[in-house]
Amino acid sequence: MIPYGRQDIRQEDVDAVVEVLRSDFLTQGPVVPRFEQAVAGYVGARHAVAVNSATSALHIACLALDLSEGDWLWTSPITFVASANCGLYCGAKVDFVDIDPQTYNLCPEALAAKLKKAEEEGRLPKVLVAVHLCGQPCDMAAIHGLSRRYGFRVIEDASHAIGGKYCGEPIGNGRYSAITVFSFHPVKIITTGEGGMAVTNDDELAERMSLLRSHGITRDPQCMTHEPDGPWYYEQVDLGFNYRMTEMQAALGVSQIERLDAYVARRNELAERYDRLLADLPVTTPWQHPDSYSGRHLYVIRLQIDAIARSHRAVFESLREHGIGVNLHYIPVHLQPWYRQMGFRLGDFPDAERYYAEAISLPLFPLMTEGQQDSVVSALEEALGG
Repeated sequence: MIPYGRQDIRQEDVDAVVEVLRSDFLTQGPVVPRFEQAVAGYVGARHAVAVNSATSALHIACLALDLSEGDWLWTSPITFVASANCGLYCGAKVDFVDIDPQTYNLCPEALAAKLKKAEEEGRLPKVLVAVHLCGQPCDMAAIHGLSRRYGFRVIEDASHAIGGKYCGEPIGNGRYSAITVFSFHPVKIITTGEGGMAVTNDDELAERMSLLRSHGITRDPQCMTHEPDGPWYYEQVDLGFNYRMTEMQAALGVSQIERLDAYVARRNELAERYDRLLADLPVTTPWQHPDSYSGRHLYVIRLQIDAIARSHRAVFESLREHGIGVNLHYIPVHLQPWYRQMGFRLGDFPDAERYYAEAISLPLFPLMTEGQQDSVVSALEEALGG
């Protein structure tokens, strides 16, 4: 089976983790701050807060922005459920904005139209989660302009996008958003096993997220409400969580980030080769905006259903039967049972639903060989009835 994604673990990664295992700290030691500094420095942000998953990062980002009961969070329906669930964790209500049929990201024109209507109805969002699907950034300049006009805050869900660029600048630099979130799951661009990070240029947001990831507990006398009883003293000043990243995970991240640029470059090489190999097949290959440099976490094709004699499911199952570990990213969130019970229905977001009816994620990872890629294309040709 050729997987759709796979981590690259080398001896230097193993050595970095073993060094931590033999050290005095397995958690809350010096390596997590080192990883945070490496990521912040790479993307050009002032602060980075490492946590145990990107889902945790989204949660504390929403809390830091004071999202709560009665507020609205909007996001794209084509994303992993965490991009929407983070709003529900805070007691907020969730809605979606349909996708751009060319980029598959949240559509700025649909957003503008929905905001205009929401303003008239008195239900504007407090937070928008802009998802950089497959690693390609959203049209952040347009989204930022709308945020200033309508007064909402922006979180970039860049779980797919570390190492990418928007308008020549690193994704995560904070020019167009309050907070950016990265994922370090094994199939992502770099990995810490499980893990995530929130980056920001705002001192107060960084302090709040740091507090929330560790039970809301502080040992900083300036943040306490009472005079310390002694050197052991700490206070819980907020209702936080245990979302901390371990030293072992951070050590792996410190090692992996050294190869980040090489990983993204290789992903782009393979994606461009797919573009050439698939040019004559009845599929639509991913369009890339000229202002972006994608992290290329995923390579999603769309079947031209009217031009082939087989169904979406039949093509998918044929590829799996041939040992090609294809996947589908994603089932539209509004069609999940949990969200249907909130009133969402088939037909609410037509471009997202059309995407879902045609999309297949082909294998793409830095260690993929051209021979493996040729096998994927050959199996796809057969699956399409060629």
